[in-house]
Amino acid sequence: MRYFLDLAYRGARFHGWQVQPGMVTVQSTIEDALARLCRRPVPITGAGRTDAGVNARQMVAHFDLPEGFDPSDRFLHSLNALCGPDIAIRSIRPVAPDAHARFDAVERSYRYFVHTAKDPFCTELSWQAPPTLDFELMNEAAQLLLGRRDFTSFSKLHTDVKTNICDLRAARWLQTDPTHWYFEIVADRFLRNMVRAVVGTLVNVGRHKITPADVAAILAAKDRCAAGESMPAAPLFLWQVNYPY
Repeated sequence: MRYFLDLAYRGARFHGWQVQPGMVTVQSTIEDALARLCRRPVPITGAGRTDAGVNARQMVAHFDLPEGFDPSDRFLHSLNALCGPDIAIRSIRPVAPDAHARFDAVERSYRYFVHTAKDPFCTELSWQAPPTLDFELMNEAAQLLLGRRDFTSFSKLHTDVKTNICDLRAARWLQTDPTHWYFEIVADRFLRNMVRAVVGTLVNVGRHKITPADVAAILAAKDRCAAGESMPAAPLFLWQVNYPY
């Protein structure tokens, strides 16, 4: 029988989501915990991958176990205890046998947090931006990225994906108080390092190093070297994963 895990994690101590030999990852930590509880290997498949240091407010993964498995509150409590303080398993629910955490997801969103004045409560999960950053101009530039486009310029090189086409449905900077902002980006799928590269490019707009028109040209170039530098990982959160069921 197939089950969906709904979880959150803080990425600081993990080398990303995906299992890597000799590395502590979110996926390997959960699989090890499930194997201990179920006394058998339990591979899981996530809705996507996050890079080292990136957080998730919501990640979804699926796994299979024989009939008779009972995802009780006690099991959930034990799983959370084994996963450690940086992973929270929020729920386990049965789904259709062919449900797929990655391929069935219709939309994903990320948020990147910044603050423009020194704040001791944000230093680990938000990037301190210069107070002169032009968010209005950054929003103008972000609108030029919307639509179904080739995002090669914002993708890590030499990845194993078949296409760099993504349907970008929202990209905007939102202010929560006078010194705190976040960038929200929504698409059907994302490429490796894409969000951090987009944010880095928009920050160059906000610093008046490039113009919104330059962002359109960078997108058209299909060249990673044309875009801005990749921003730090810690302020980035996989925010939500949506399914049609």
